Amino acid sequence: MGVVDDRTGPVRSRDRFLHGGSAESVVRSVRSPILSSWQRSLLLGLSPDQTELPFTDDFDAEGPVVRAAAPVLDRLAALFAGSRMNICLADGHGTVLERRFGDKTLPGRLPAIQTEPGFVFSERVAGTNGIGLTLAERQLVQVNGAEHFAERSQSSACTAAPIRDQLSGHIEGVLCLGYPYTDADPALAAVVRRAAEAIERRLMEQSSARERGLLQAYLEAAIRVRAHEDVLDGHPVTLAELLLSELEQSDHTTLKEKATELLAGAHRAAAEVSLSHGRRVTLVSRPVTSPAGVEGIVVEALLPDEEEHHAPAPAHAPLHAHAAAPASGTAAPAPGAGAGAGAVRGLVLVGEPEVGKYAVAARRRLELLAEASTRIGTTLDVGRTARELAETAVPRLADFVTVDVPESVLRGEESGDPTGELHRTVVHGIRDDCPFYPVGERLVLRPTTPHMRSLATGQPVLEPELKAAFGWIAQDPVHAELLLAHNIHSLITVPLLARGVVLGVACFYRSRNPAPYGDDDRSLAQELAARASLCIDNARRYTREHTLALSLQRSLLPHGLPEQSAVEVAHRYLPAESGVGGDWFDVIPLSGTRVALLVGDVVGHGLHAAATMGRLRTAARNFAELELAPDELLTHLDNLMVRLDREEGGDDPAAGSTAIVGATCLYAVYDPTTQRCTMARAGHPPPALLLPDGTVTFPDLPAGPPLGLGGLPFESAEVHLPENSRLVLYTDGLIEDRHRDIDLALEELHRTLATDPGRSPEDTCQAILDALAPEHPADDIALLVARTHATPPDRIAAWELPADPARVGDVRAAAMEQLGRWGLEESSFATELLLSELVTNGIRYGGGEPVRVRLIHDRTLICEVYDASNTAPRMRQAANTDEGGRGLFLVAQLAQAWGTRYTPDGKVIWAECALDAA
Repeated sequence: MGVVDDRTGPVRSRDRFLHGGSAESVVRSVRSPILSSWQRSLLLGLSPDQTELPFTDDFDAEGPVVRAAAPVLDRLAALFAGSRMNICLADGHGTVLERRFGDKTLPGRLPAIQTEPGFVFSERVAGTNGIGLTLAERQLVQVNGAEHFAERSQSSACTAAPIRDQLSGHIEGVLCLGYPYTDADPALAAVVRRAAEAIERRLMEQSSARERGLLQAYLEAAIRVRAHEDVLDGHPVTLAELLLSELEQSDHTTLKEKATELLAGAHRAAAEVSLSHGRRVTLVSRPVTSPAGVEGIVVEALLPDEEEHHAPAPAHAPLHAHAAAPASGTAAPAPGAGAGAGAVRGLVLVGEPEVGKYAVAARRRLELLAEASTRIGTTLDVGRTARELAETAVPRLADFVTVDVPESVLRGEESGDPTGELHRTVVHGIRDDCPFYPVGERLVLRPTTPHMRSLATGQPVLEPELKAAFGWIAQDPVHAELLLAHNIHSLITVPLLARGVVLGVACFYRSRNPAPYGDDDRSLAQELAARASLCIDNARRYTREHTLALSLQRSLLPHGLPEQSAVEVAHRYLPAESGVGGDWFDVIPLSGTRVALLVGDVVGHGLHAAATMGRLRTAARNFAELELAPDELLTHLDNLMVRLDREEGGDDPAAGSTAIVGATCLYAVYDPTTQRCTMARAGHPPPALLLPDGTVTFPDLPAGPPLGLGGLPFESAEVHLPENSRLVLYTDGLIEDRHRDIDLALEELHRTLATDPGRSPEDTCQAILDALAPEHPADDIALLVARTHATPPDRIAAWELPADPARVGDVRAAAMEQLGRWGLEESSFATELLLSELVTNGIRYGGGEPVRVRLIHDRTLICEVYDASNTAPRMRQAANTDEGGRGLFLVAQLAQAWGTRYTPDGKVIWAECALDAA
């Protein structure tokens, strides 16, 4: 945190804030920790003009922190000799323990509150100041002039840093340098940090001295025992030699871990440890007291001889130790001599129980982090990943965990303002009766809450005592009281940040363990949250990509089925769980009441496959409009795939990741006037056919190669479909699964269709999916069920006439008579003109062969003229001087659609006319 050189901005911001200005109006000119502290000070009911602070003489003036800090404070006083530097040492509650001054005359010119030990500067009683803010933020801080909450401190500045116990991480005190605002120097931060670290090292040395005293007491007791016992026969073997020569490194680690647990137990105990190669060692712990009165624990090892296995010594058995090397707080083994025939005894560990507890806790933190790497992020689901974070942390780090994530993140988007749209996503704990806000509720939080402070600063916030966390209580006093009644007493909030994106906030609550959270717990929670944040961000990005791909694919699939009379169709599309594929289906009305049914599957997943699917579907519809036969249509699609593959870099090995691998397709054309269905497939599974009598078959269609190989022919096959037959088309995701054989899937499909032949297409679709669709599909599934209809014979009229223009009138007359029988007299005029033009054109250009005429009464009136020519007519703009060329123009004006399709022996010119055409 840099020093603020310009006082005008902070002064104005402070005045504006204290006079009711919103936090938003000052947030740009005031640092986030300072603003949060101001807000907490107001919530505490503090007044800026308060002059008195609490004073107490009940503090340890000769405690470990004071003894460790004294030489450092003296060196600081010498460093700043002659300056207006006020050097202060406070304990972990904000009570001043020691003072030093650069200028020796300062104590006489300053008030007692700035010179005497015993005054309390915690934030809850003094507002924003160096000592109080350091304890609140638990890190080095600088408070400059107007950033102080109290009026009395406006001309001062200070730099303060916490002093921690290096074993436990607990804050034992605060080192604070105070000075006039005009003497501010950015270099002071480094000075304070190094001085605090020096005090921390001296605290650690004091702890080591205590352990050395315990070791000395152990050695003296061992010497006294040696002097009174008989020396046993046998060559003395040291424990260190045995560990190095016969035990593997993993055994050494196992012994150290178990010894640390016994040390943390703080009482007599014995434990048998299994080592490699079937060996066993017994660890025994017992209390020991140093000459200075420090109480500790000694852990010894008893290794039985290979030839004689001795049972573990009872916890109350006397221990005989002959020699030991210094092992101050570590698991370095010391040499020992035989305590009995065939046994080796030696020192493994000596130390205070609290040191052992810290070591055990550190190891368990590492184990939790290792477990988190495997438990968090097993899926690409944001909500599930957040819950995995909570399940990992409970109960070893927290008793309750809540995770709040913006709704936009759950949708895969980035959160523009996470502080304004948090939703409770996870509540998980050791029991279900705690009154947390429920999952799914939108949270509106005050800026003073730990949640919002975490999101604002991007740093974790530790509240060791929730009953004193006024910003947390002020959010909802009733809710806070309920949580406190459930003994939830400590909180860590950690922002979920990944790649610069704010994803939410995780909160860790403690209730069963009476000890408050410390900095080590905060660091562990931050590490867990960091790992979870990356997984959540990966899940968010996947959700976004999956949503985009799925939206693209759904936009490229049919949104509704076209109206037609040939078949009754039902369909289903089921996307894969892990990624969007390239499956598609289509229903395309063709001329002459025919209909085309199409299913296909592009190899691969993702946006590329979906986009390729869209291009293929569009191309297939266009080719179908050209009235191509199924085998010809597949040939054109194959050529298209080859061109797309070439354009995508399929011939370049370096571009292999984006090249189109291929696609499969099944194309069927059903004609209800003949009840014939022509099908061709390109590497696609064959359709299933359910006949009206309940017979189920899989027509033996020529397989054909997948699309994209190029140069290989496709073949068509024709089958007769009685009315009310079911034609079932599907993609391979329905029958291919790594847990199921394809033949078994086809048998299940056969059984499902045969069970109830009378089902509707909709019911048939659902029954097929219920029976065959995997619970978690790895591939897309497209399913199309078509129940065939037949055009009644009385709705079809056909005539054949020789290529004689004089016979055109006969056809017109017969057609008008037929329209009368159908009750379509209103369409007579338009139909008569259409037939005249189409039949005349067929006779003129049909090559002298007979011409056939067919009328079909369907949703529209369809006029078809067959001739033997394979030359299609072309509409053109006739000039004013031309005698002909206007016939097709007239047909196009009268008909709502017209076109040409080819047959094996010629072509058909057709036109559709609305039934109400005048």
